[in-house]
Amino acid sequence: MMLRSGLLLLFVLLAGCSPKPRPNLIMPSSGDEAFLDEVQQRTFNWFWETTNPQNGLVPDRWPTESFSSVAAVGFGLTAYPIGVERGWISRKQAIDRTLATLRFFWKAPQSPAGLKQTGYKGFYYHFLDMKTGERFRNVELSSIDTAWLMSGVLFAQSYFDQNNPQEIQIRAYADSLYRRVEWDWMHVRGGLMAMGWYPESGLHTHDYRGYDEAMMPYILGLGSPTFPFRDDAWDAYTSSYQWQSFYGQEHVNFSPLFGHQYTQMYLPLKGIQDAFMRAKGIDYFENSRRATLSQYAYAVANPNGWKDYSAEIWGLTACDGPLDIEREFNGKMRRFQTYTARGASAGYVLDDGTLSPTAVGGSLPFAPEITIPTLKAMTSRYGESLYSKYGFLDAFNPSFTFTDIKPQHGRVVPEKGWFDTDYLGIDQGPILVMIENYRTGLVWKTMQKNPYIRKGLERAGFRGGWLRNVPAVQSTPSQWTPERMPDVQTSPKFKRLVVMGSSTAEGVGPKVWENTWVNRLRSMVEPTGKIHVFNIARSAYTTFHLLPTGHPKVHNRPEPDVERNISKALSLNPDGIIINLPSNDTAAGYGLEAQMLNFEAILAHTKEKGIGVWITTTQPRNLTEEKRAELMQVRDQLKLRYGDGVIDFWHEVALEDGKISPRYDAGDQIHLNDAAHDLFFKRVEAALRRWLAQK
Repeated sequence: MMLRSGLLLLFVLLAGCSPKPRPNLIMPSSGDEAFLDEVQQRTFNWFWETTNPQNGLVPDRWPTESFSSVAAVGFGLTAYPIGVERGWISRKQAIDRTLATLRFFWKAPQSPAGLKQTGYKGFYYHFLDMKTGERFRNVELSSIDTAWLMSGVLFAQSYFDQNNPQEIQIRAYADSLYRRVEWDWMHVRGGLMAMGWYPESGLHTHDYRGYDEAMMPYILGLGSPTFPFRDDAWDAYTSSYQWQSFYGQEHVNFSPLFGHQYTQMYLPLKGIQDAFMRAKGIDYFENSRRATLSQYAYAVANPNGWKDYSAEIWGLTACDGPLDIEREFNGKMRRFQTYTARGASAGYVLDDGTLSPTAVGGSLPFAPEITIPTLKAMTSRYGESLYSKYGFLDAFNPSFTFTDIKPQHGRVVPEKGWFDTDYLGIDQGPILVMIENYRTGLVWKTMQKNPYIRKGLERAGFRGGWLRNVPAVQSTPSQWTPERMPDVQTSPKFKRLVVMGSSTAEGVGPKVWENTWVNRLRSMVEPTGKIHVFNIARSAYTTFHLLPTGHPKVHNRPEPDVERNISKALSLNPDGIIINLPSNDTAAGYGLEAQMLNFEAILAHTKEKGIGVWITTTQPRNLTEEKRAELMQVRDQLKLRYGDGVIDFWHEVALEDGKISPRYDAGDQIHLNDAAHDLFFKRVEAALRRWLAQK
């Protein structure tokens, strides 16, 4: 199977238009809910029952023996919460399957060597061996398919929002996987994203340019906190939009309907606009509706005279087909094809009589008045030839009735035509997800909360609608590393180490999240089974945030955060606590005396429990001369009062005047880079080794 958008490079412009027919305005009936529920459940069962439960790999197709499609894995991650909400599986079952998937992708080998690798630079190969997860043959490291995987990853991150160990672990894996993707590495030619990379030859020679399904990876690349696209990426992508009229509908053209569906499986684009859509006076949701209506009108007109095309039977998109062959149909030689990107727009028409239910099901939210009747008509007219155990088989062609030749896929049913016998993961996904979005908006509402999605949309210039009203929910970084299931709350074999503080402890500064001093520490100590690290730090926090619950409120000062203060730390039954507060108190004007009193109040409850406590010194920051002097005073007072319990986070990273050494500056004159975090890790490691030796 080829990359869907890659196929489009082969097509010439074949414009077509015709008078606009009236849509079949059949509104949803009372039986629609039961029908949609059945279609959804059958489609969900495909993901649930055909996926390898050990690694979460979803087959590209089934029942034909197949490799895994990483895009289908992303759709699988999206399917599991839908199953929970519909009552088809338990939340625990979804958690277990999601964790197995995320754990596999986090630990799978990443290397520039092509053999026996799963990915490189956070990207993944298009197809993977179902059992081993290794690259299938010579397929490309795929930017677009990685994007669909990451879409499912971020959906899981925002859906599993409960504060139990397993769901926190899901959020940790999800955050780490997304942050690891080096989007900017694929972003090399004129602000555009390459289609992929081969270890044998380098970057793909073609880029994604608008309008197509690549809207999603551009948003993901723009939203990245670690390896973001340039500011001009969205303008570069949208610069080649083709605004044209087709069968009475003006819209940005893209012929196969999957291009109008995939991004909007995840992104709630109704009511928000980028600069292009503001100029046109519509949004992308309306654009997809118009594309759906134009295809419907094309099928009604049926300019090629294909069998069964009508107001009830239509739908062109990338899908399987019967065979690459020319045969006579209705007195004319016609070219039939296997898998290809079928579609109809002013840009091109590729129509060999092959239709796909996913073209209709994936467009359901855009035009339910024509899509629901068509899905019903397909099931009633073709029965089990098209609608079977796992819902809709991938494609069918009523005009291909030739019984003297063997199709590449599927079978010919006499007098009915050709019917696929496979389900394709990338076509099952839109059916399942878009039915749910139509019914409840589950995926859209969940993705609205994801801070990375919001950042990507805002950098692309989207404004209005829910972006004004729905707050993002910051769930990362998580309390646990994704290296180990957090069974530590009940397991006596672990010593528990709690890290408190602000941005340096949370992980701000290093380009690679794994290089933060906390995560370096985790990767060293947790595999030994001796120490488990809980990280409850939060950016911008001060000593006031860490004060114990119930501490008298200080006027015009932050209140203690009950989820991240010393009381919370003690509730985790720690053997040790590290407090890392670099400079926020001083920057906010909270003086030396107030800081020292707060440290005393924070530590008062730890002394009687015999808990090992370390306080890091302040860190350099490019503040005013007066405040830099105060940072040094706080540093010295901490050393004076707490002696061996203080870990040096100042020397070498600071200049004599208290500013950050350029060698260690993360680039904002506030936070510290990978090299500084390496120093901090080594100093913390030394302190812990002394502690463990005493234990």
